[in-house]
Amino acid sequence: MGRFNGATVLISGATGGLGCGAARAFAAEGARLVLSDLNEA
Repeated sequence: MGRFNGATVLISGATGGLGCGAARAFAAEGARLVLSDLNEA
């Protein structure tokens, strides 16, 4: 059981850099994730 088991976490900018690392860390601790990012193409 992780420290964030059952918590929902919203992370913007989740596809790279700090956002990606944060998403992985929260997931490893049991959080449910809501991820977003922009495609500026």
